[in-house]
Amino acid sequence: MRLDGKTAFVTGADSGIGRAIAITFAREGADVGVLMHNDKRGAEQTAHAIQHHGRRAEMFEADFSTPGGAEGLIAEVLARMRRIDVLVNDAGTGAGSETSLETSTDEFLRVLNVDLVAPFILAREAGKHMAERGTGSIINITSVHEEIPQAGGAAYCASKGGLKMVTKCLALELAAKGVRVNNIAPGMITSPMTTPELIDAEKAKEAMGKIPMHRQGEAQEIANVALFLASDEASYVTGSSYFADGGLRQRVGLAEAQ
Repeated sequence: MRLDGKTAFVTGADSGIGRAIAITFAREGADVGVLMHNDKRGAEQTAHAIQHHGRRAEMFEADFSTPGGAEGLIAEVLARMRRIDVLVNDAGTGAGSETSLETSTDEFLRVLNVDLVAPFILAREAGKHMAERGTGSIINITSVHEEIPQAGGAAYCASKGGLKMVTKCLALELAAKGVRVNNIAPGMITSPMTTPELIDAEKAKEAMGKIPMHRQGEAQEIANVALFLASDEASYVTGSSYFADGGLRQRVGLAEAQ
């Protein structure tokens, strides 16, 4: 088992990519802290799946929509789980505006708080703990929109692009202390966040047409990348973005032109 004896903390683990990562880590031998916002049932389902693999699961709750939402959370995790070997920042949100010009200041700040400020705080505090121990892996889940602009996406794209640079800065600072920091940039993945967009058959067809593989990805495919980055197999990998997008970035210029 690639994570035998390790302890991981996964945000957004009550559904989607976060749940897949948490369960995959448990299958590979890790105890897992499960962070939820308000989906207690989803978090409980994830925790039960972790326990099914014979690993310990602890549930935590936080609201990242305000700047202080993540403060003190790592200390709480350490108090209950004693250590953090792997941090996965997966919890995220998007803006509800069709155009960036319609995005209110409050909405812009809410998205940045959830998608950028909270992950930075957790990475900062976990990074201190890991640096003291001389080992650890931090994995930030960004998006293809850390590079690709999107109509109505000023808040979302800014936060994901910002998190990419947080990843690189922390990787630079923590490399000599044995801590690796990387990010995964998913494309269109089957999840509660993307499912509503694909209910409309016409929109789904258009979306698939922009992806060279002509399909959306599955949460498990992102979890597989996270497992690699969390494990010792990635011992010489830090400061990198791993795109899992079915080739979307290779085609996006042509697709948009069409």
